Order: sequence, then C-alpha cells, then structure tokens
Amino acid sequence: MNGSRITAVGHCQPAQVLTNDDLAAMVDTSDEWITSRVGIRTRHIAGPGEPVDELAAHAAAKALAAAGRTPDDIDLVLVATSTAVDRSPNTAARVAARLGIPGPAVIDVNVVCAGFTHALATADHTVRAGAARRALVIGADKMSEVTDWTDRTTCVLVGDGAGAAVVEACAPGESAGIGPVLWGSVPEMGHAVRIEGTPPRFAQEGQSVYRWATTQLPPLARRTCERAGVAPEELAAVVLHQANLRIVEPLAARLGAVNAVIARDVAESGNTSAASIPLALSKLVERGEVGTGDPVLLFGFGGNLSYAGQVVRCP
Repeated sequence: MNGSRITAVGHCQPAQVLTNDDLAAMVDTSDEWITSRVGIRTRHIAGPGEPVDELAAHAAAKALAAAGRTPDDIDLVLVATSTAVDRSPNTAARVAARLGIPGPAVIDVNVVCAGFTHALATADHTVRAGAARRALVIGADKMSEVTDWTDRTTCVLVGDGAGAAVVEACAPGESAGIGPVLWGSVPEMGHAVRIEGTPPRFAQEGQSVYRWATTQLPPLARRTCERAGVAPEELAAVVLHQANLRIVEPLAARLGAVNAVIARDVAESGNTSAASIPLALSKLVERGEVGTGDPVLLFGFGGNLSYAGQVVRCP
C-alpha cells in the first residue's frame, strides 16, 4: 500500500464539568494555585454510568459519520486506554459491539498518555502491510476512576473523554497522509508516572516528568518533523499530549513551530491521558483552525516515559 490517511475525526466529553472552585471545596487548593501551575480551569468528569468504552464509542460514531462511513466499512478497531476496568472483553471489542461493527480485529493499546499516537502508528503500519483497509483509532480514558481525590497534586490535573480518527488506505498515486512515527521510551524511569495498586491509583513524580518533557522531548519532536520532511515552521498546528500548559507551551516554543496553532485544550479539558491528542485535534478541526491537507504534528508522551509522534495531514 502507498500509506494511509486520516479521513475524519470526532470527540466526546461527559456533560459534568468540574471547575477549580469545585475542587477548592474538596481539597486544599484554589483557582489561582491551579491555573498558575498547570493552566487548567475546568475538566469533564464521567459519572458511574459512563464507562470508558461508552465515551470511546460516542467519539468513534462521530468520526464515522464525518467520514461518511458505516460500521460495515471498518475492519480494525484500535483503542488506546489505560483505564479499562476489565481485562476481557477488551475495550476495542466493547466499542465494536456498541457500534455494530461486524468481525473486526479488536486491539487495546496501553501506552498511557502516548497511547493514541502509538495506536495511530500501528493502524498506519497495518494498512501499509495490507492487513486492514479501514480502521477506527480511538484514545479514551476515564482518569477520574483512577484518581485519589484527596491528593491535591494529582486530582487537579485529570479529566475524562475520548477522541477518534478514521484511518483509510490511500488511493493509488495519493501521497501518504500519516508520516513515519518516531517512538521510544525511558523504561528505567517508568516509576515517574504510575497507575498502580488495588484499586489502581494515578501518581506521578511531577518535577521529574517536567524536566524530561521540557528538555528531552523538543529534539525528538524536531526529529519527527524531519522524518516527515516537514520543517517546524511549515506546521499548521502542533497537538502535543495535553499534560499541562507549563509543559505544552515550552515544548512547543522550543520546537520552533512559529506559524502553528498550538493546541491548548488542557485548559478546559484537563489531562485526559490517551484521549488528549485526538480530543484536541478534533476540536481544532471542528472550529476550522486547521484546513484540509494542513501538516499537523501529533506528539504524545507520558507513562513509561514513552513518546510517539508523527506529522499527519489534516482531514
């Protein structure tokens, strides 16, 4: 195959909004403390009756509709998530069942905050190999379910949501719309971001993650652009994992994408882990801030101190 491309995106967030003032009534914090340190003002929180596969299915249904495709057109479902409650059926199978997709390959990818870009690369490779023609690639996490709501250092960060993309094989002679992936990890530092225990709880070493993200990732993001043959100043948008603004803004600045729209969805959505990149990309497309064919850098990073990025052409 010549490659693959994203033909449509979609997203879903729960209706319940948790503000900084709401959090200040729960733990020792304030709106000023949260906004000055992480840049988050609000986040969406799913209720007990809104499982992660439901959020994923809603986002996927919107992407399918935008692509003009039906469930029958899909032969691969990839879901990036680290907050699935059950080991089996996996989240991808549950999404396929909710949408009525007949007989797809169903795969969950757990690379935490870098999950979507890993899953997108996997879909691209699968299509290139001829093992799939059309895929649904979804990032979905319900971080509220693994959060210690008495820990003010982590509970102020998280939000719930899902974002999805339809990935299709390129037509003969058509240029690839998903560039080569650059991915890797620092496994010996995996303890810096954790979801562990029974019940599982999210914890992190904030300063270690901040130093790694702001010093080690900018050259990797530039190498991602080089692999795609796109200079940073040619990018129309930069969609980084929405960890917090104190990471997103310095990383984007050091990349040198001077003409790009920088996604800052974290301010209204919080850190939604694997959902953050497709969620932010879908909103940029929905608002018309990027146009069809525009080069967009997607770059995920986080748990395992993993990273994965690629330049895609906007649907």
